Amino acid sequence: MATADARRRLRNRPLGTTVLLTVVGYALVIGTFVLEIPFYPDLTNAQIHLLSHVIAIINTMATVLLIAGWYWIRTGKIEKHRLAMTGAFGLILLFLVVYLLRVGGGGEKYFVGPDSVYYAYLIMLAIHIILSIVAVPVVLYALILGLTHTPAELRGTSHARIGRIAAGSWILSLVLGVVTYLLLNHVFEYTFTPTIAIPA
Repeated sequence: MATADARRRLRNRPLGTTVLLTVVGYALVIGTFVLEIPFYPDLTNAQIHLLSHVIAIINTMATVLLIAGWYWIRTGKIEKHRLAMTGAFGLILLFLVVYLLRVGGGGEKYFVGPDSVYYAYLIMLAIHIILSIVAVPVVLYALILGLTHTPAELRGTSHARIGRIAAGSWILSLVLGVVTYLLLNHVFEYTFTPTIAIPA
């Protein structure tokens, strides 16, 4: 009964729910970067390096699921599409937990390499970050519509149009994230800067 009520509320207020969840997500990320949050453990360099690899694996798996989900909806395999997209979203939630743990408990890595590659790296990183920020509400809205409507009902919503934008921006962001990870961690060197907490 509680699940049915929650689904009905989500169905009736997809935009409001999207805004609320987006604000919560942004607040978690911004809070981790600028506030001293005491529940993050202190991580060693080895642990931070390991978490960087875990993040890249999660993002690669999410990319594979998104591409598969895109393919399946174009071939009419609706249930496979739904499973792929919800699976990709679950992986992104896992990414968020691991990413916040890495940043809140350790710090950030900074690229060290030739200027020509450095500027290309910065451009890719900037596009990755912008797309990941912009994609949050779009992905959430498409997901909420998809989870609260039947396939027949979805034809009367903006799910397909919004979903194309969400999947496209999400895939590009993830691919660029993995490329910058490879450049930073495997192709060139990096320096490490511990998280600097700004007192509230």
